This record gives sequence, C-alpha cells and structure tokens, in this order.
Amino acid sequence: MTRTTTHLFLLLLASAATASVEAQQCRLVAHNNLGVPTQTSGSAGGSPASISATATGAQPSASAASTNASSFNYGTDVIRGVNLGGWFVLEPWITPSIFEKTNNTNIVDEYTFGQLLDSNYASSALEQHWDTWITEDDFKAIKAAGLNHVRIPVGYWSVPITSADTSYSTDASPYVTGAWPYLLRALNWANENSVHVILDLHGAPGSQNGFDNSGHRGSANWANNSTNIERTLDIIRFMVDKVGGMVNVIELLNEPAGWVSDVGSAIGTYWKDGYSIVRNITGTENTVMIGDAFLGVDNFLLPPEGQGVIMDYHQYQIFNYDQIELSEDQHINYTCQINATLAPYAKSNLMTITGEWSNAITDCAQWLNGRNVGARWDGTFASGEPTFGSCDGMTGNYSTFSADYKTFLRKYWEAQVTVGESVQGWIFWTWKAENADDWSYQRGLEGGWIPQDPTDRKYPGICSGSSSS
Repeated sequence: MTRTTTHLFLLLLASAATASVEAQQCRLVAHNNLGVPTQTSGSAGGSPASISATATGAQPSASAASTNASSFNYGTDVIRGVNLGGWFVLEPWITPSIFEKTNNTNIVDEYTFGQLLDSNYASSALEQHWDTWITEDDFKAIKAAGLNHVRIPVGYWSVPITSADTSYSTDASPYVTGAWPYLLRALNWANENSVHVILDLHGAPGSQNGFDNSGHRGSANWANNSTNIERTLDIIRFMVDKVGGMVNVIELLNEPAGWVSDVGSAIGTYWKDGYSIVRNITGTENTVMIGDAFLGVDNFLLPPEGQGVIMDYHQYQIFNYDQIELSEDQHINYTCQINATLAPYAKSNLMTITGEWSNAITDCAQWLNGRNVGARWDGTFASGEPTFGSCDGMTGNYSTFSADYKTFLRKYWEAQVTVGESVQGWIFWTWKAENADDWSYQRGLEGGWIPQDPTDRKYPGICSGSSSS
C-alpha cells in the first residue's frame, strides 16, 4: 500500500471521529457514532489499511458492548491488570529503537520527536508503531494470563478534539497526531476479548510532571496557566462522551507533580471538576480514577463527595538512593509494609489499587531515567554518588538472569500482588519492553517468574514473614 492510500484511510477515520451525528441512546456503544476501526483479518496489527470504518462509523458488536457493563463489580472483584505502556505515549526506555533510529540524541520524548524530525518521517514511524506495538494477539495473551484489565495511557495530543468541543486551543503541535483510530481499534479488541479498560490521560497540555512519560520532559507547566487545566477538562469531556461506553474506568490524569506548588494547589479542584464531567455524561456507568499527586491519597474525593472513585497508587523502589540500596529481602519487607499505608484508604471507602509497579529493583534499564541519562545502580546517573553494582544480569534479556535472581523476581512479584490484593487490586507496569525484561509482564510469563495464573502462589506467606527467605 502506498503512503498516499494510507493517509486517505486515516483522513476518513479522522472525519468519522469528529462527525456530529445523533447521540446514541445506549451508552454501551461508541457515542455519537464515533468511527470504531475494526480488524479485517488475522490478529496482528497489519497495515493501516486494515483499520476501516464507514462514514457513520462501525459500532462494537453486541457481545463487546455487554462486556463493558457487566461481570465486574468494582470494590468487590479484584482488579488484576497490566499497563500498555509506550504505545500511545512514547517512552525512550520502553522502545529505545524508535529513538535510536532518529540519529538525533536531542530527541528525548514524544514532543521533541515531532519537533525535530521531518514530519513525514515522524508520522510514518509512529503510524507503524501504533499499528504493531500492541496487537489483538496481545489482548488474547493478556486474557489467557488470567488478567481482567488493561490500563491504556494516552496523550492529550491523540484526542481529536475540535473547536466545536472547546473554547481553548486545539493545536497539539509539535506532537504527531493520528493515534485515535488505533485506540478505537484497541477498545474493540479489549471488548471482544473480555478485557476491561482503564483509559488513562497520561499527558496533559504543558506537562503535569515534567517527565518524558507525560510526553514532554522538562518542567511541569500544566498548572501555570488556567487555560491548560480548562483545556484538559474539555479533553476529558470529549473522551468520556465519545468512548465512555467502551471503557470501564476513566483516569483523569496520570502522576500530577503535587510537589510543584502550582500543581499541588490546582489538583484537588481538577479532580472534582473532572469527576463532575464524568458523572454528568455517563452517570455512574464509568468508575473514575484519580492519583494522590504524591500528596497522600486521603486528600481527594473521599465519600460522600466522591462515589465510584479509585485511587491509583504507584509504587517503585528504584528512583531514590535510600530505596535502591535495599537488599532483596529489604525490598520485599518494604513492599509488605505498604499495606499499612493503603489499608486505611480502603477502609474509608476510597477504592485503592497499586496502579503501577514492576519487578525491577535497579534503574539499569537503558534510558529508564531519561534518554542520555545513566543509572544510579552502576554510578552513571550522577558523579559523586554511590555505586551499588553492575547492571549485567539485572535487566535486558532474561537469558542473562541467574536462577537465584529469577527466584527473587517471583517472590517480589508475589509480595507486590499480595499488597495490591489487600486493597482493590493491581496493574503491572508494563506488558512489554524492547530490552528490559525485568519490567515486562510478557517476558515474566515466558521466563517463569510470573505465573500463568495470577492467583497461583509459591510463597503464600510472603508478607507474613513465613516465606520470604
């Protein structure tokens, strides 16, 4: 297929996605006849031409629609899931090859990817990535692994909001737009394979945390201008209106940097306003997810103010020197103590999950701390700081992992699952990574340190002290 033909298909999809037609009466379909791409054959991603939709938009099947609304009782059933990281928001450590192929070390995030590259090259590279990084086979494998949820991060620049939807800017430059049809296809795959979806706004205008995982590495400028916040709320409104019936949970914003004064001051009001938007559009059909903004999870939307709200608590032990220096047993003990932090929130009727965590006990994965940035573990992160060991055998391909290390990875996985299931559940970060198997659920299944059945335990007393040795 030629590039011209490919763009014609994507233009058709964009037209369908923004068409204003009669709203659906049932919220168990994509709203406003939003064009929902469907897979035409096979289970791999295929070419963009396989993403097809009519002018009025294909609708999910009846079975897919019923999957969204039934068979999961939030607050009672245990969430067991995995993040689809690096798909619609690039992270250099998840897909280093995409960045290496640019031959430009100044490209450190998705913002600079669009800013510093030829637009045709950037669009082509990302279309290929969106089409192939996660396929329907991945959804089938996730379901087969006993998982019931995926969390799908998306950047604001991929949401095709128009001037009819907001009084604020719709300009997403220099980001490459066009991922929305691939997201719609993913929602169909999830519904068809009975996997529930948490749709997560992972990057907001101005960046809510200044990390590359927000799309723009640098400063957290999201709350410096009220326009950014209002624009973000309009993006949430668009997402809920268009696809609220195809997802179970709307996450209003990932990891806002509450330690930045402007963000910390604004985030409580933002949670309330975003919550109201969801409730006004879908009633109680969508659960709302918020984060603690690193300020403590009991600060926001506690009942009775908030109903059907999940607190997304992220837990890593590798981004501070006092944590990365912990021994293997200390990492497990540290994990088990988190239960004391989370239990009071659940008892206050605020549903809580560990929505990001991994098997990594080092920051050795290439570019985990940012492109061109080294690791604390081996002393390459900053001069004059302690060194804890070699990165050899700690990340990369698991063929280099020792038997003892894989035994520990199983224990560490079980400890973190135990903590997550002491509240409302867990979502592992992430499903796959090019060259960091300690972060990959997929590779953990292959390597044997993650069980094929997530309820299987080799160390059932891991957090009671009876099986941690």
